[in-house]
Amino acid sequence: MNKQAWIGKPWIDSIFILLPPFLSLLAIILFPSLFNNNKEMPEAGWVVLVLLVDVAHVYSTLYRTYFDPQALNKQRFLLWIIPLASFIASVLVYTMSSLLFWRILAYVAVYHFVRQQYGFMRVYSRWENASRYSKRIDNLTIYTAALYPMAYWHFSGPRNFSWFIENDFVFFPSAPLLYLLTIAYWAIVAIYVIKELYLLFTTRTINIPKTAIITGTLVSWYFGIVFFNGDMAFTLLNVVSHGIPYMALIWVYGEKQYKDPRKSNSFLQLVFSRYGIVLFLLLIFLFAFIEEGLWDMTVWQEHATIFGTAHLPSLELSHQFLSLIVPLLALPQITHYILDGFIWKIKKEEFKWSNEI
Repeated sequence: MNKQAWIGKPWIDSIFILLPPFLSLLAIILFPSLFNNNKEMPEAGWVVLVLLVDVAHVYSTLYRTYFDPQALNKQRFLLWIIPLASFIASVLVYTMSSLLFWRILAYVAVYHFVRQQYGFMRVYSRWENASRYSKRIDNLTIYTAALYPMAYWHFSGPRNFSWFIENDFVFFPSAPLLYLLTIAYWAIVAIYVIKELYLLFTTRTINIPKTAIITGTLVSWYFGIVFFNGDMAFTLLNVVSHGIPYMALIWVYGEKQYKDPRKSNSFLQLVFSRYGIVLFLLLIFLFAFIEEGLWDMTVWQEHATIFGTAHLPSLELSHQFLSLIVPLLALPQITHYILDGFIWKIKKEEFKWSNEI
């Protein structure tokens, strides 16, 4: 067996980065009544999946950026210009059209989700001595794993779920085109499987984490978007397969990086100490709770019982006010999407800042 290119300890990678899509699918299989085709998500599911995973994982980026004195000192310009420029651009777009704002944000989010899977695959491939054709097949497969379900969504029409809001994607129903894309999808999957079997029999080696990340991407995107047609199934497979691995990556990076007192401060040393995981999670859960509480009071007004605001009068905000408050509340998410393109460049077994996304 060849040496595996783990990011952290093999058991941490396996449980928190590689297994989430498979465990999510297993949960759907074991409890099908919870994942029937529907457009509604139970409040408990919303708290766990949206609040504690989807929103919270956004704030885990803070440990890699604004909470890190070294990063804040070296990348000061990027860390301040990105949120400032994003806020100004978001206000201008939302002022023109709220749907356009959510549409752009949805496509930026999709790009971020797709690139994360590609990034994990590249990290897990860093020790491979693979041929150019093998690498091309891997690249094609990881992108196809995500982009075919997105194409299916666009060319088959609206599903029982949305990325952010209803009709945030542009739909072009086309059965013939979808048929051709489906054939291409399964052909690419077959080529990948044949390539992996060939390498297994000829080299007697297998890159376990890389194979798992590609297979997990195939599983989470296909079953979450194409096979199932329910909000709960989509959110479970989409959010858990993205958010938990991202938080695990932040934790593994921090645990390695901040052992050196010269690269850290007492706060980060505490967070990434043996029992600091509790503080790590509590802080991002708190930020997520505050953000979603503000979203609910000012925009959505759907989870008042969770945030204890049921006794407050409903707010009817003007479009002008929403043009400021929505971009402001979305700013952590937008900043996370953009910064993520800069902070994970692998160089000499360390994650470095990149000069380009």
